[in-house]
Amino acid sequence: QVQLVESGGGLVQAGGSLRLSCAASGRTFSGGVMGWFRQAPGKEREFVAAFRWGEITTYYADSVKGRFTISRDNAKNTVYLQMNSLKPEDTAVYYCAATLYRGNSPSYSSRWTYDYWGQGTQVTVSS
Repeated sequence: QVQLVESGGGLVQAGGSLRLSCAASGRTFSGGVMGWFRQAPGKEREFVAAFRWGEITTYYADSVKGRFTISRDNAKNTVYLQMNSLKPEDTAVYYCAATLYRGNSPSYSSRWTYDYWGQGTQVTVSS
């Protein structure tokens, strides 16, 4: 049983920062993929950032490049999303996602790649 538990959401003014955490448990994620997605009211769930355990490369949506950073703590099996220069349009529920898929060329930005999801954490950016 895989569990993903997000934390760190909240209310922040435009231009501010937040750091989200995702604690993963239940299976070994070595070689698997971890990602962050978000969903604003009335909109589709959209890709934010991702990486593959054991690899350096990280992937970002164009809308967050240069402002958000995805990182990991291998010892804690925890993934972080540092969000800087936040904008009102970043307001959404943020979800942590994971897949144990270890094959070649996963589609990092597709929600259908991921098998496990956290419960979500609300991020609200006021103008």
